[in-house]
Amino acid sequence: MDRLKNTTRRGVIKTGLGLVAGTVTAGAAMAQDQKIGQALVQYQATPKNGQECDACVNWVAPNACKIVEGQIAAKGWCVAYAPKEG
Repeated sequence: MDRLKNTTRRGVIKTGLGLVAGTVTAGAAMAQDQKIGQALVQYQATPKNGQECDACVNWVAPNACKIVEGQIAAKGWCVAYAPKEG
């Protein structure tokens, strides 16, 4: 039982360190004005569940995004979707 606890702790620590490294890397890319590739955010040119790019806080009219590279459709969607307030 004690060995299982240690293995779980190691796994949690490794996962946590991986998440921290990924967050730091993403933050560094954003600080350098680098954008995330469309494939990484599962971008699609059609809305999903009523969510669409032109209603997202990251939308830049007429066809861009603050954080995703390339041309973006106003009615597109990705996992980085965050609705505008109001």
